[in-house]
Amino acid sequence: QVQLVESGGGLVQAGGSLRLSCAASGRTFSSYNMAWFRQAPGKEREFVAAISRSGATTYYGDSVKGRFTASRDNAKNTVYLQMNSLKPEDTAVYYCAAGAGSYIDLISYKYWGQGTQVTVSS
Repeated sequence: QVQLVESGGGLVQAGGSLRLSCAASGRTFSSYNMAWFRQAPGKEREFVAAISRSGATTYYGDSVKGRFTASRDNAKNTVYLQMNSLKPEDTAVYYCAAGAGSYIDLISYKYWGQGTQVTVSS
């Protein structure tokens, strides 16, 4: 069992930056791929970024490539999402997830956090 708690969301102006954190409980954090998804009102949950168990490999959704960076610290059981050059269309609830298998498919992730709201004003 893994429990995930996101933090770092908030209100930011377009062009600004935010750093999300996701703290995991348990001693098996390093055995999971970690990912970030987001969901805007009325839309489906969307893949944002994923990072391999070691942190050596990352994947990004097309809409965030070049602006967002995923990282993890296995010693701290924490995964991060650095978000730069934020746009109003990045407004959503951001969720972190832990799982195995395909990095970009929602169904691969067994454990989910409660989400943190990110709002980007124009």
